[in-house]
Amino acid sequence: MSVSERQRAAYVAAQAADVRVHFEIEAEGMTLNIGPQHPATHGTLRVIVRLDGEQVVWADPVAGYMHRGYEKLCEVRDYAQVTTLINRIDWLGSFCNEVPFILAAEELMGIEAPPRAQYIRTVLFEMGRVANLTLFLGDMAAQVGALTPVFYAFRDREYVLNLIEAATGGRFHPNFDRIGGLKDDLPKGWIDEAHLVMRKIRRFCDEIDELLIGNRIFEERCRGIGVIPADVALEYGLSGANLRASGVDYDIRRDEASPLAWKDVEFKVWTHPDGETWVHTENPLGEMGYYVVSDGSPGGPFRCKIRTPSFSNVSIVPWVLQGVYVPDVITILASLYFILGDIDR
Repeated sequence: MSVSERQRAAYVAAQAADVRVHFEIEAEGMTLNIGPQHPATHGTLRVIVRLDGEQVVWADPVAGYMHRGYEKLCEVRDYAQVTTLINRIDWLGSFCNEVPFILAAEELMGIEAPPRAQYIRTVLFEMGRVANLTLFLGDMAAQVGALTPVFYAFRDREYVLNLIEAATGGRFHPNFDRIGGLKDDLPKGWIDEAHLVMRKIRRFCDEIDELLIGNRIFEERCRGIGVIPADVALEYGLSGANLRASGVDYDIRRDEASPLAWKDVEFKVWTHPDGETWVHTENPLGEMGYYVVSDGSPGGPFRCKIRTPSFSNVSIVPWVLQGVYVPDVITILASLYFILGDIDR
């Protein structure tokens, strides 16, 4: 480069610096709708974001596109019929949705399931968690551009769903839990098959660690994005992995007396006394709880209030999206891992 060219380049740079100091270019804001049909929203959720350039300055999640009124539907059915409904709240939660409601009904009626039923409930509950979170790992990868882990996730998730289906007859919606126990015992050979599947899941964990967790691009897309302080997480009612990722070491399975670990008792005649109860469990997406009120009349609950994890977890969206850039919006939504049936209950 000649002397004149260097002088010209220096002059242009100085003028550009002067413009940056003395002038601020204001661009008109833009409103962007993500959803209600978008793979990152896991259902029909609409997220309205207001942009300044490529930066989010305001965000608002809009639910209600698929509201089904589960709580009122529960109040016009008997206790045994309710499991058919609540299976479909978190459609990836499988057997996990049934357990807290059945436990609440048993507590109201003074019934405790026999030990074998308790253990089978616990095993199927944790298999539902494995199936759910296996899919999360593959889906999270897909949202940031890594397609290969999805195939691994679907492959090994099928092994777990095969086990759930073999025991319950249902793949997504088992409807297997009953007041006082379960519909059936485990089929012959099921326990041996479960050991084989769990070894496959351990290999899947190693494969995901190699494919994804150590991937530089994946780390750069996720590190430092959507960080939620512990106090903010508690204020918004986050639970499950989202709460623990904020540094709050709380797990209902460990930190409270497990409702799946009852002592041996003799069955009693089913009654419907007056009363109310609250039972919650550590579901795959977080805290799932049922507040059930009985007025003593036969049939189902007089009132039923359902606490689902996704509804509270998604409330953090306006806070956590503020100030991030458009590509990071999808990453953060995927990391929160909410299910719309769980929100629009």
